[in-house]
Amino acid sequence: MTAGSAHSQKVCFADFKHPCYKMAYFHELSSRVSFQEARLACESEGGVLLSLENEAEQKLIESMLQNLTKPGTGISDGDFWIGLWRNGDGQTSGACPDLYQWSDGSNSQYRNWYTDEPSCGSEKCVVMYHQPTANPGLGGPYLYQWNDDRCNMKHNYICKYEPEINPTAPAEKPYLTNQPGDTQQNVVVTEAGIIPNLIYVVIPTIPLLLLILVAFGTCCFQMLHKSKGRTKTSPNQSTLWISKSSRKESGMEV
Repeated sequence: MTAGSAHSQKVCFADFKHPCYKMAYFHELSSRVSFQEARLACESEGGVLLSLENEAEQKLIESMLQNLTKPGTGISDGDFWIGLWRNGDGQTSGACPDLYQWSDGSNSQYRNWYTDEPSCGSEKCVVMYHQPTANPGLGGPYLYQWNDDRCNMKHNYICKYEPEINPTAPAEKPYLTNQPGDTQQNVVVTEAGIIPNLIYVVIPTIPLLLLILVAFGTCCFQMLHKSKGRTKTSPNQSTLWISKSSRKESGMEV
């Protein structure tokens, strides 16, 4: 995965109690991955392919995707693999929805299927719809609801990680400042330690400080110059007065 072909955003909560998530979006269709490749990619980073425990977590993921794909990011249509799948062949369509399980072992029974899904058959792995430019179907826009797809199809994916432990050493990590259920827009911020933050504050003020120093120095120089001018003038005037007085006294003596 190269920076030019993918856009990844890992977000964690500042309270270190909630899971972290990473949205992996591939701009190039040829770079998108199968279900198994997505699962291995998450596991290689210490995470799992996304499992969803309840509607609150579903809404949280939706808000993250909205933030990820906001105007100006260049991110558009592209479904995301989640960790729901079924293993087995020959089941009837009636029993099919009950055969899906989470790849991370979660027992969550929460589902958010699109209308008439899952269609089953050869489609055994699940994506979260993300097609904002597609015309709505019978179930509404193809956004955030789930659809079963063939496991070898190529899509983006979402990883889920255990909560981050508060690092003892300064380390640059992104955190999602909002909590689950917040109605405000999720904002990603970066914590990089106190000293780097101070540097970011001080550096922009350097030109202003230099300008103030130059102005102060110029003012002091002008005041000093005027002071020296007065000092030089006073003795000459005094000497001239004394000299004239001496000549007048000399004339009176004669």
